[in-house]
This record gives sequence, structure tokens and C-alpha cells, in this order.
Amino acid sequence: MIHQRTSLINGSFDQVISAADRGFTYGDGVFRTMKIRDGQPISWPFHYQKLVADCAVIGIVCPSAELLMSDIQQLFPIEEFDNGEVSVAKIIITRGEGERGYAPPAVTIPTRVLIKSSMPTYLDAHYLSGVRLHLCDTRLALQPKLAGIKHLNRLENILARMEWREESIFDGLMMDMQSNVIECTMSNIFARVGSHLYTPDLSQCGVAGITRQRILGLESLLGLNCSEVRITLPELLSADEVIVCNSLYGAFQVTAIGNQTWEQQSLASTIRNILTHG
Repeated sequence: MIHQRTSLINGSFDQVISAADRGFTYGDGVFRTMKIRDGQPISWPFHYQKLVADCAVIGIVCPSAELLMSDIQQLFPIEEFDNGEVSVAKIIITRGEGERGYAPPAVTIPTRVLIKSSMPTYLDAHYLSGVRLHLCDTRLALQPKLAGIKHLNRLENILARMEWREESIFDGLMMDMQSNVIECTMSNIFARVGSHLYTPDLSQCGVAGITRQRILGLESLLGLNCSEVRITLPELLSADEVIVCNSLYGAFQVTAIGNQTWEQQSLASTIRNILTHG
């Protein structure tokens, strides 16, 4: 069963977020979302490495791995979980409290927040038959200084997610202002063309997830040449195979984007198997 308490702030169940916290007032922070199995974070080294890197981009000193692991053990005590049970942890790191105004204080104490939630339910059909994507009208703005990091300003994704209500749609495909394919609202995306596996270049915008990173490192196991490139929508739609991925569900095949459809193929299931057991 999932432990009753669902959040931890700076290692305490009793502390609250200050109204002066810059994560609240300005979105001045970063976050990671990960699976927890039997009280242990899955792919923790990848998540922590990315958390440190993202914090560094905006000038926040990331809490130590030992401190964050202590928080995880408090909120996800192993004795409270049945064997193999999976839940979700979201780690938020903000710059901490500050006065009014955009200029950050010279000295800040980062706020760390850990939130626990249930694992989302993914349909058997997602694993067996793949998923459909909505082509979003909302575009991602170009900002290379923030490109790749998972910062707390996610209004573009929220606006994009508001574009559809059909239960048959799994996620929404987002492009940048120059009509390059970038990502989905909650997923990264790959396109296979022959023996090449491409994922969008995220040097101008987008979030570089850790599952995307792990897939890029599977070249030899997949027998594919993996690379990051600019991908236009016509190029994506003409690919032999398209997959989406994130750290919770692993990878799903895309079977439809608008009127473009693909027959069921095996790359997504192969990737899921390697990510789980490899």
C-alpha cells in the first residue's frame, strides 16, 4: 500500500512552502519525476545527474544525493510497500526564498520538495497496439539558455495539453516556432528511418528526459545508428517507425498522428525490455 503521507518539504512532514519561495513566485526551479519500486528510485543515477545539471544551468546548488535519498526513504519506507509495488516520486528544487523582484538574492537556501503519487494507469492497448498523438497548435518558444532542462515554467505544455479531450489520444506532438518537431507534452520522441534512429535536436528548446538519454546509449543493443537532428513534421510522418518515451512508461510505439498511421512494429517493446532488464 502507499504510505499515507504524500509530501515532504526540506526533509520535514510539517514544513510548508513560503509565499516568498521563488519556485512559487517565479517558477525559479527544476524538477524530476521517477518511478519508485519497493521504496527505491528507478534509474536514480541518471535522474540525480540530470537534476544536478539542470540546477547548474540556472545557478542553483543542488542538494546532495545522500540528502535526497534520505528524503526518499522517509516518504517511501520500504516496509510500507508490497513486493514489486510501483509508485511515483516528483522532486522539486527551487532557489528558495527571496524578496520581491526578479534579481535573486546573493545567498539563497534551496527548497527541496518530494511528492508521492500513484503510478498512472496505462492501458494494455498502449503496450500491445501503440498510441495516437494529437498535433498541437501550441508552439514551443526558442530559448537556448533553458533548452533541455526541466524547469518549473511549463505553461506551453499546459496550453498544448488543453487542446484535446479525446480519451483515444495519448499525448500531443509539439513543434517549435520554426516548425521543427521537438517533443510531446509529457514525452520525448524518436523516429526510425531504416537503420537510423533519430530524436529531435533540443539545443533551442524542449526537455531532454533521462529515458531519451538512455535510449541514445542503446545503439549497439538495438543495432541502430542513434543521433540528435533537426526533424521536420513531413520527415517525422515519413519515418518507418515512431516511438515516444518517458521515465514512467518507458516507450510506446506511435500508430497515428492525425491521418498518418503506422502498422504495429517491435522497436518500442524491444526498448522497454532493455530498459527494464538490460
